[in-house]
Amino acid sequence: MSTCQVKLNGIEAVKDFVNTLKNADGDFELVSGKYVIDAKSIMGIFSLDLTRPIELRTETGMIPAAVAPFLA
Repeated sequence: MSTCQVKLNGIEAVKDFVNTLKNADGDFELVSGKYVIDAKSIMGIFSLDLTRPIELRTETGMIPAAVAPFLA
């Protein structure tokens, strides 16, 4: 399992983040407190508190390099 912290500062950042992950193979989750949502779900992301960094988690073993602009 690989994890990192991401920061999504607004609507455009969320859209770009989801589009980046849609092109990546594997399953990705965002973890915020007790909530775990599919990181490829734009509606799910908007249900989280975006004022703080969020943990991105994947079972595939590697976080895609394309996620770098969103790292906290």
